Amino acid sequence: MPAKTANLVTVKHRVSTDQRVAANKHQSGVLWFTGLPGSGKSTLAIEVEQKLFEMGWQVYVLDGDNVRQGLSADLGFSPEDRTENIRRIGEMAALFADAGFLVITAFISPYRADRDLARKASGERFHEIHIAADVEVCEDRDPKGHYARARAGEIKEFTGVSAPYEPPAEPEFTVDTASQSVDESVSSLMTYIEKTFSS
Repeated sequence: MPAKTANLVTVKHRVSTDQRVAANKHQSGVLWFTGLPGSGKSTLAIEVEQKLFEMGWQVYVLDGDNVRQGLSADLGFSPEDRTENIRRIGEMAALFADAGFLVITAFISPYRADRDLARKASGERFHEIHIAADVEVCEDRDPKGHYARARAGEIKEFTGVSAPYEPPAEPEFTVDTASQSVDESVSSLMTYIEKTFSS
């Protein structure tokens, strides 16, 4: 998105990302959880955040529902608004990574093009994590009751019912929550994270 004014000057930090990483004793980056509603994104993000925090890591979760109550409170769920929501989150996640954090995002982010835009913001520090479960499994769980409301026509543009979900073509990691328990899923994520982001 082009700047609205030409009168902007980039301010350079005196503390580099490499210095922050050295102080934290782990690499920074973005773990971009994507999947259908009810696939387990938020549950796994919060569990992993707690475990990493207890290990002394600088980690923070950006959750879809939380962000839409603040940063993206002005947006709806049209394709255009979904794109803008993910653009904002992608830029914010990149800032967290620059600050030395491992940021975990838990967003449906249903469109590949939008996730590619988020990847562009963070570059090599971006890791797309597919939280995989099919619609039948997610609808059977329906933890928030949204699928039932969507089927009744009470929620418009609901991913998996009245709006599409485009699964990742080549994610860095996949967690099959349809066949794994929460504990098993968290364990596999922790193994991936420690292998990938430990200094």
